Amino acid sequence: MQSALAVIADSAPAASLLEPTRLQLLERLREPGSAAEVARSLGLPRQRIGYHVRELQKQGLLREVGTRRKGSATERLLQTTARHYLISPEVLGALGADPSEVRDRLSSSYLVAVAAESIRAVSRLRAGAERAGKQLPTLTMHVDVRFGTPERQQEFARELAYALARLVKRYHDPEAAGGRSFSFALLGHPKA
Repeated sequence: MQSALAVIADSAPAASLLEPTRLQLLERLREPGSAAEVARSLGLPRQRIGYHVRELQKQGLLREVGTRRKGSATERLLQTTARHYLISPEVLGALGADPSEVRDRLSSSYLVAVAAESIRAVSRLRAGAERAGKQLPTLTMHVDVRFGTPERQQEFARELAYALARLVKRYHDPEAAGGRSFSFALLGHPKA
């Protein structure tokens, strides 16, 4: 079964995913199709596509989902293992963004590093939950806000910080036996 999202945390599948021909192949095989169809649509030799198919299957990015008759031949139907892919910053090792190494906490670099750390952490937690056959408890809130003036934006930021500090003070229990710690990150940026 095709998953909604796969997070790539190893360099070999990441490199395979980023190779231009393989990327085009994966884009075309989000829905089941044959290597011959992809070869025709890309204008490439079937043998070349076959090579890329084998490599993508070896990396766990593509799989066979059935067969169909086409004239006197039987075609293998292939499909991506996920609808969408995300390459985790952990693929970059020590070069990946690290929030602890960004001095300016109000910079876009810090925001990106915190987002990268969230992707790394959730990627590891998802893998562990899947191995254990469990659901990963998460909370995501996403909202767009339009501010009339820069002053209103600053007021909002102050009130949000105050509300968050109040909630943390109310619910944070470092002494709770058997409690579970969660990490929350509030990210804000102009809408693209």
